[in-house]
Amino acid sequence: MSGTNSIGWSGHADSLNGVIDLRKLRENKDYQSGIVRKGVDASIIEELLSLEESCRALQLEVEQLRSEQNAASKEIGMAAPEERKEKIELAAQLKIDLQEKEEEYREATEAVDTIAITIPNPADSRCPSGGEENYKVIEVVGGQILPPPMNHSEYGDFMGWVEKEKAAENMGSRFAYLTGEAVLLEFALVQYTLSKLVSYGFTPVVTPVLVREQMMVDAGFFPTDRHQVYELAEDDLFLTGTSEVALAGLHRGDLLDMTQLPVRLGGFSSCFRREAGTYGKDTNGIFRVHQFDKVEMFSFCDPLTSWEELETLRSIEQEILNELELPHRVIMVAAGDLGAPAAMKYDCEVWLPSEGQYRELTSCSNYLDYSARRMKTRVRGEEGNQLVHTLNGTACAVGRTLVFLMEHHQQNDGSFKVPEALQPFLGYDVILPPTKEI
Repeated sequence: MSGTNSIGWSGHADSLNGVIDLRKLRENKDYQSGIVRKGVDASIIEELLSLEESCRALQLEVEQLRSEQNAASKEIGMAAPEERKEKIELAAQLKIDLQEKEEEYREATEAVDTIAITIPNPADSRCPSGGEENYKVIEVVGGQILPPPMNHSEYGDFMGWVEKEKAAENMGSRFAYLTGEAVLLEFALVQYTLSKLVSYGFTPVVTPVLVREQMMVDAGFFPTDRHQVYELAEDDLFLTGTSEVALAGLHRGDLLDMTQLPVRLGGFSSCFRREAGTYGKDTNGIFRVHQFDKVEMFSFCDPLTSWEELETLRSIEQEILNELELPHRVIMVAAGDLGAPAAMKYDCEVWLPSEGQYRELTSCSNYLDYSARRMKTRVRGEEGNQLVHTLNGTACAVGRTLVFLMEHHQQNDGSFKVPEALQPFLGYDVILPPTKEI
């Protein structure tokens, strides 16, 4: 990569500018604190800043030597014959010195890059401190109902909607065939959700599910989440766990006009996750599988309005849950439980009666300029070009939504009451059970 970043470096500096805001890291203690609250050891930040300072000093030395070499080369042609040999020797030595210093500089910048790419986006000061259990409850909607006659796994079998035995034989664990009316329910959910997003100004997009490694880096998923991603090594391609990655790439390297913002995209794709580290967890039904379909919201936003945009994404998610008649709560995720790109994240958790607890269904996050910095996505403003802010949110994780619908909308006679919001897209108000006893 080439170019010059905000602190006037060239060469490697542009790659650093695409990783983390080094000026803020160096000058802003709150910025550092937000990173430490995500679990990064303060000594790593100190090491990075020390290396970065050395790089800046080396950069000056390289520029000085290059200037001296250029001047010496010009003097050769202007020198008297008796001085030319000396001038040539001086220019040759300066060239050697420059090459050695450039190599030293290259090695130093690689050391900086190696650390800088692992530094997460700082957590916003409003995020509670701590880990997974230290979330803050923002809102609770609806009651905690008692378990239905069958849990989602049993009901999927009873209705003939989920086939896992053959899937296990043919593909292995955490795969399933979706059959019968469940397929119609899936596509009704997708149509309903996309229609909702279009009404809010989102452009629907069907994204590729394979991307190059650099796109995974630029979207902020690598190197942190690499262990969760399926790789096609021979092709340098990766199966995405969310259409967010491909959606981010639609304006990679672009300079947008402020009048275009926000650019709202509603992506539909199949998604793939290895679910590494979840052995023995959520093995029944289709709650946690390797392949699933999802409708994702993505926004390229004016930096001055990105927090308002986050609340918009959250309100859309809750509107969908309310119309699907799913009781839920909204939590603000604690700093130590945030992914690398997110400065703040809301989770919408739906009550799962069979387990007697809330489980995550959707989430939305503000990445601020973290991934835009990597993607070099900017907006033309009155005070010059600046990085946009990017946000994302799950509008509908289809398979997991079906899980909650199967528990909240099954009736005592085994039938399934279709939520009113889905009826225009499905053509049913009730799905009768097969002719067998409960």
